[in-house]
Amino acid sequence: MINNIKSVFSIKDLENLSGIKAHTIRIWEKRYNILDPIRTETNIRTYDLASLQKLLNVVLLNSYGYKISRIAELTSDKIALVVREIISDKNSNNHVLNAFKMAMINFDQALFFNTYNNLLSEKTFREVFYEVIIPLMSEIGLLWQSGTISPAQEHFISYLIKQKLLINTEKVQILEPTRSDKVFVLYLPENEIHELGLMYLNYEILLNGYKTIYLGESVPIDSLKDMKKYFDNIVYISYMTVKPEKDDIDDYLKEINSEILDANSQIWFLGRMTEFIDTTKLPQSISVFNSITDLASKL
Repeated sequence: MINNIKSVFSIKDLENLSGIKAHTIRIWEKRYNILDPIRTETNIRTYDLASLQKLLNVVLLNSYGYKISRIAELTSDKIALVVREIISDKNSNNHVLNAFKMAMINFDQALFFNTYNNLLSEKTFREVFYEVIIPLMSEIGLLWQSGTISPAQEHFISYLIKQKLLINTEKVQILEPTRSDKVFVLYLPENEIHELGLMYLNYEILLNGYKTIYLGESVPIDSLKDMKKYFDNIVYISYMTVKPEKDDIDDYLKEINSEILDANSQIWFLGRMTEFIDTTKLPQSISVFNSITDLASKL
């Protein structure tokens, strides 16, 4: 499997993974010899995994006030040592995010579990998710869109996060609901498969004492009709990451409003595609949220 791991990166990949502009990386490289690129026959810079790891460490040190000129005087091993000293004294979300990204790039389960378990020794699962996993999910989406990571790498890290979500969801799922004024039905639209955000909302709603019905990915509108046979006062929640597409959203909302919603139900949407919804024209039964945090605050 090691032969299939991405081991050569462009300067644009480094920019996407580190958050440092390519122009700045070039300056650090030229002026301070921070990185030693590999040159192709056509003189294009490429970088190996060691360069990526070093750059992530350099960025971390720089964020803690170390000047680039000072960092440049250190060997790669010394830089890594100083980073370890910093993270042993301080809780560094940047380091944790970088560790998860390296685990994703290298398909490294051990690094993922070690990083996660270290976090969980100091924080609750809810804190870990809000402070680390949500920012990580956002970065993964951008890295996938830009072609920096492969679909296989995205699926790898997503599955490991899903495991942790399922373990923690089961712990609250076995408890009797303490609130009965509404029931939440969570689903993804047809052909939508990005369910990490929805899975976390399921956990959050259960934690708040409500009953949830989790239907999962790619659910046709017709399947939602059955819910009204069993429950009153339903709040449907759906996550639009890539579906419905921009040109189909208005028709989708109209169908939801006419086929599913009534005086005793409403639906809450969130996800990237909701930016194409004209919220000024929505009926009161349809709400749009900018983030998981915004939606959770309404529970």
